Amino acid sequence: MSDAPLWIPEADVVALMDMADAVPALEAGLLAEARGEAHNMTKTHVAWGRATLHALGAAFPKAGLAGTKTWAHTPEGATPLLLLYDAGSGALRAVIEAFALGQLRTGAASGVATRWLAAHDADELAIVGTGKQALAQVAGVAAVRRLRRVHVYGRDVERRRRFADSVRTELGLEAEARASVTEAVMDAPIITTVTRATEPFLSSVMVAPGTHVNAVGAITPTGAEVDGGVVARCRRVVADSVPQAQKLSRELMAVFGADPAAWTSVRSLAEVVADGGGRRADEDVTLFKALGMGISDLALGLEVLRRAREQGRGRSLPAPVRVAPRLRPAGAGEGVQRGTKRV
Repeated sequence: MSDAPLWIPEADVVALMDMADAVPALEAGLLAEARGEAHNMTKTHVAWGRATLHALGAAFPKAGLAGTKTWAHTPEGATPLLLLYDAGSGALRAVIEAFALGQLRTGAASGVATRWLAAHDADELAIVGTGKQALAQVAGVAAVRRLRRVHVYGRDVERRRRFADSVRTELGLEAEARASVTEAVMDAPIITTVTRATEPFLSSVMVAPGTHVNAVGAITPTGAEVDGGVVARCRRVVADSVPQAQKLSRELMAVFGADPAAWTSVRSLAEVVADGGGRRADEDVTLFKALGMGISDLALGLEVLRRAREQGRGRSLPAPVRVAPRLRPAGAGEGVQRGTKRV
């Protein structure tokens, strides 16, 4: 294996992995976390105006890699990059353009949660939100459940109609645009919310008994999609990262507060996958709170890197060369001039 790091562009990521690959890759990473073989770096962010800078990461020592993903989310867009390092030497192994990877990771997380928390015969999905992450969310659920119909709601009438068309043409699923959140989620056994809402819009009275909810959109304390009544009905509340939920999920912080003891009932997705067993017969509503975590990105990134090496994709980057910094000002060895004299 060459020691030269690889740059893996978006086109190669898309060629190397689809949602059917992403779901098992993520499950493998979650099982590694449950066994203590993967360690998560709690996500951090800083905000200015309408923009946020994010950073998260993880280490997979047994797999020999560690890494971090960072991006600046602005109204004009974002350019996320995943950097993978050798866990032993710290050498750079790969830089992966991570916009498509992020969509796969986020959709796969909802897919994994739906596999273990939704009813086995659930065949309808309500998707609230029609932005850049929404189609991958539908694909993630469709990877683990045979969907008969998808109900779509977004605030813009034309946009939700176009999104329903995309679900039909790109995923081959029957899809119908709905006029309100209430109409979209009515009697749906699976609900996914993926919006930029700043106030909760999904209330307990809208959610039918036996429903599983994937709450994906509110990833900072400024956002909220699900109200406290929904959370209160849940027999199981699951988060991709519980420590991150304690810092970043306003929806859960409003219910569980600041006392760590109150959070003991919130389980990690890794625990759920490791335990197996699926949905329990006595459960009313289940909730998965997705915030995005480094283990998820690294789980997919490791598999993308493995496949890129096998298939000869990506391009080699020059190996970094360490150069000592210049600590003295230029010309310092010649003395300091004062006027016309040197001292």
